[in-house]
Amino acid sequence: MDINKTLAELKKEPGFADQVGMVLIHNGVVRGFSRNDHKAVTSITVEPDMDKIHAICREKEKQPGIFRIVAQCKSGMLKPGDDVMLLIVAGDIREHVKHTLADLLDTIKSEAVFKQEVYME
Repeated sequence: MDINKTLAELKKEPGFADQVGMVLIHNGVVRGFSRNDHKAVTSITVEPDMDKIHAICREKEKQPGIFRIVAQCKSGMLKPGDDVMLLIVAGDIREHVKHTLADLLDTIKSEAVFKQEVYME
């Protein structure tokens, strides 16, 4: 996952300069602690359903003002500090892009990614 490379490729797409006024990026990173109880996390195992993620992206691209959505997600065992998921939402105005990114992230996390934390003993 290379944010700069992915963003550069997106900017080359026909219509980008005419239709995009904002790009928001979510770069999910493995936390070194559990969200619920702050226990130390040594690693996580991630299993994304990429077909489902891509279907969610295509559906969210239908929202008003959205030009393109890009999603990448790693799988397997990852350590704290590792990148997990990259989401890029490009669209016309702030209100459309902010809403879509928040909705996209929540939907993917709840419907298309399984994550299991491994705790320090």
